[in-house]
Amino acid sequence: MSTHVTRRHAIAGLGAAGALAALPRPARADLAAIEDAARKEGGLTWYTAHTDGETAEAFGRGFSARYPGLKVTVIRTTAQVAYERLLQDLKNGSPQCDVFSSTDIGHYVALKPKGVFAKYVPEAAAKVSPEFQGLDPDGYFYPTSAGLVLITYNAKLVKPEDAPKNWPDLLDPKWKNKVSVGHPAFSGYVGTWVAAMRKLYGWEFFEKLEKNKPQIGRSVNDTVTMLNSGERSVAAGPSGTTLLSMDKGNPLGLIYPTDGAVLIVSPSAVMAKAKSPNAARLFMDFLLSEEAARISVKMRGESLRPEVKPLTGAKPFTEVKLIRLTVSDIEKGIPEVIEQWRDTFGS
Repeated sequence: MSTHVTRRHAIAGLGAAGALAALPRPARADLAAIEDAARKEGGLTWYTAHTDGETAEAFGRGFSARYPGLKVTVIRTTAQVAYERLLQDLKNGSPQCDVFSSTDIGHYVALKPKGVFAKYVPEAAAKVSPEFQGLDPDGYFYPTSAGLVLITYNAKLVKPEDAPKNWPDLLDPKWKNKVSVGHPAFSGYVGTWVAAMRKLYGWEFFEKLEKNKPQIGRSVNDTVTMLNSGERSVAAGPSGTTLLSMDKGNPLGLIYPTDGAVLIVSPSAVMAKAKSPNAARLFMDFLLSEEAARISVKMRGESLRPEVKPLTGAKPFTEVKLIRLTVSDIEKGIPEVIEQWRDTFGS
């Protein structure tokens, strides 16, 4: 089955549209009561790989502004590092985070049956765009971030007309020693991108890419740093962090590949043994709110709310050809491509 899909079919790929609305709402206190209880907790700890650190801190400040006195301790790492940290917490019997936000949905598939997450239906869950609803019909985790991996470039080193237009263009020998990528063993964004390229073009894609000697970082956001420094001129990079860097005056550009930008939909979940369970629930509601969507768009992320549109320079999903993997593609694919990556690139 082809991974080339339209917006409607692509974004609906991880769950049946409208499923959240059909979920039975669990008996719980209203948000005012949750807020009162959260204030006694004082705040929460958030493990997140969804964004760069600057954007994650912006979400934390936005939450504190909405709920004065409640602090978010932001611990931003790459997805696989966050996951390993959480696994170590669980092994020690004391999870240190209250909300877990990864870019690898396989983490949630693995942990959900083990009772690691609390079942909670945020008040705002039914208000996100229908295409993002139904990620987990059982109500243990929700999509709280979305982004794209596309082709990015240093505009001082590459003219727009000369930039790669599709993914196989990165394999052209003219880009030898000029390509930047992240690492699938660290970044959920990169792991999903690698799995998508393997599905489209086979592992031969990466065997050819290796001949171009790409510079390999960890996070997908490292590609932005490499382009800004001039160490590399083209990359498989993130839309949001690249656009944010462009807003600051850095000479970057981006290309929406003709064969499709890779769509990443990233979940969050409340920990079952959260030290601040009420603050965690309140934060989950916040992450799905219109206010959070506006923070995301301001920081050049994508919006999960239909009433919040992207800023100038970014295309809405309706105008982008998307590549969207299924849950199974991601869950099985990322561990497989990590091993293949190490065999091919030796890192």
